Amino acid sequence: MSHHPDPRARLTPAMRGVIDRIARAGHPPFHALTPEQARQAYAAGAGVLEVSPPAMARTQDLRIRTRDGAELPARLYLPIEADGLPVLLYFHGGGFTIGSIATHEPLCRTLAHLAGCAVLSVDYRLAPERKFPGAVHDAWDSLAWLRAEASALGLDAARIAVGGDSAGGTLAIATALQARDAGWPLALQLLFYPGCAGHQDTPSHRTYAHGFILDEPSISYFFGHYLRSPADRDDWRFAPLDGRDEQGELKDLDGAAPVWMGLAECDPLVDEGVAFGDRLRLAGVPVDLEIYAGVVHNFVQFGRAIPEARTAHQHAAKALKNAFGGDD
Repeated sequence: MSHHPDPRARLTPAMRGVIDRIARAGHPPFHALTPEQARQAYAAGAGVLEVSPPAMARTQDLRIRTRDGAELPARLYLPIEADGLPVLLYFHGGGFTIGSIATHEPLCRTLAHLAGCAVLSVDYRLAPERKFPGAVHDAWDSLAWLRAEASALGLDAARIAVGGDSAGGTLAIATALQARDAGWPLALQLLFYPGCAGHQDTPSHRTYAHGFILDEPSISYFFGHYLRSPADRDDWRFAPLDGRDEQGELKDLDGAAPVWMGLAECDPLVDEGVAFGDRLRLAGVPVDLEIYAGVVHNFVQFGRAIPEARTAHQHAAKALKNAFGGDD
C-alpha cells in the first residue's frame, strides 16, 4: 500500500492540484494554532470544495441529553417526508478537536439525499475542553437518545446505522461495539478513513507524514489535546484495532454490525484501516472495503474538485440502502 520512492507521484492530477493550491494559500497549519483558532480556520475552509448540498424536505435542530446533564446540539436531515425512515447517526471528523455539524452539513445532506435515509449529525463535545473518553460517552449517549426518541421523530428505531469520518469514524466504531455488547442491533457501520490504531507507526504513517493534508504534526497535536495520558492510546475505545479492554485483552469484534469502509490511498491512516478490516473479517463481520486511489485524507469533502469523492458518496449511499433493505 504505502511503499513508493516518490509517494506524491501516486496522487491523481486533480488531487495534486488541490494540495498545491492549499499550499500556495499559505494558511498556518492547525498545529500552529490554538484549538479555538484551529476550529475557526477549519470552519472557514469547510465547504469550499464540497459538492452543492442537496435540498432536504426538512431539517430539524435538536438537543441530545447526555449522562452528565449536558445537551448536545444535533441536526436531523430528512430527504423526504415519510414515516419510518431509517437513520444514519453521524459523527464528524476533526481529530476530536475541530469540526462541527456545520462543517459536515454538505456531506450529511449528500448521504441523506443519495441513500434516501434520515441523517442525524451530532455536535459531540471537543477536546481539549473534553478529554477522552468524553467524546465516546457523548457518541454512545447519542445512540441511546436516538433509540428512545426515534418513534417520536418519525424514524425507524429498528433501522439505525452509525457512521463518521476520521475521528468520527473512530467514535462510530466504539459506539457500534458498545451496541453489540448491549444487544442493540445496528444495520451498518459507515466509515470514511477511520482512526483505528493507538500508535502511529505503520508504513503509511511514515510515507504520508508530510504534504498529504493530514500530517504527522497535526495528528500529534489533535491526540495531544484529546488524550489524558499515553495509556489512553492502548484503550480500545480510541484504538479499536489494537487497543485493550479492561481485562487487558484485545477487544473482540465478533458480532459487530456490518461495515462499509472507504479509505484514501495516500493517507497516514490507510494501513490501520486495512488492518482493522482484516481483523473484522477474521471475526466473521461482513466488510465492504474500498480504497480510493490517488487521494488523501478528507477527500470525501472535496467533491467539486475530486471525482473520487463523488464516487465514494455513491458507494456509501448504496451500502446504506442495502443495509436498510432498500434497492441496489
